Amino acid sequence: MSPAKNEFPTESRLTGTQSIERALLLLREIAAHNRSGSRLLDLATRTGLQRPTVHRMLKCLATENMVQQDSDTHRYYLGSMVFELGLTATPRFNLRELCHPALARIAEATGDTVFLTQRSGLDAVCLDRREGAFPIKTFTLEVGMRRPLGVGTGSLAILSALPEEEIEQVVGANKVRLPEYGLNGGALISQVKRAQKLGYAMREMPGLAGVRSVGQALRNQGGVPFAALSVSTISSRMSEKRATEIATLLKSETRQIERQITAGGDAR
Repeated sequence: MSPAKNEFPTESRLTGTQSIERALLLLREIAAHNRSGSRLLDLATRTGLQRPTVHRMLKCLATENMVQQDSDTHRYYLGSMVFELGLTATPRFNLRELCHPALARIAEATGDTVFLTQRSGLDAVCLDRREGAFPIKTFTLEVGMRRPLGVGTGSLAILSALPEEEIEQVVGANKVRLPEYGLNGGALISQVKRAQKLGYAMREMPGLAGVRSVGQALRNQGGVPFAALSVSTISSRMSEKRATEIATLLKSETRQIERQITAGGDAR
């Protein structure tokens, strides 16, 4: 299996631009666990970098306000500069704005919670969420949450729509991270194959008993899957028949968004 393009670099293979690669690697890992924070040891373990190296880089990133450390827990979180840079980039990358009407329509039609997820290298990030009118909410994702590609239904829809070789590369590169989310490489591949057979992703959410979700991939004008729409609700509301109906609705909305992307030349 050839290495994935964005596979986590280890100290031995970092050359030339290693400082930039390492800094981005740390930022992605901190972002993936930003809700609970990350200890120095956690970051060293997950990135494969030596603790002194991680410590030095975190000090530099903290000086630039890219990360911040909680004085009580000593855990690291993203800093204010990341937020400021994101605000600057928002007008250029307006997928959230483009998809907002679709999320509103789906939430109104289903009464359930709708999510917009976008691929980011080996990960997927929740860009937006819209709540339906049904009183029992299923907040399986928070806006900004980052997880390995394939973890989460929208994320699984994106992964399942990729070429087979790329699927193997992504799963192989993420295999050490999957157990944290109740998965392993074999289980994820099985879910991918099921999604490919159905034509959409459907799964019970790991660690969330009684929650079922359906997801549909969104492609750019080159046909590359880069994002997804998904709907989550309690399992009693998501029968096989209703899942098929929601999948059809998601497909209709994603095709409409894809036409807008093609017309506007907004590639991802």
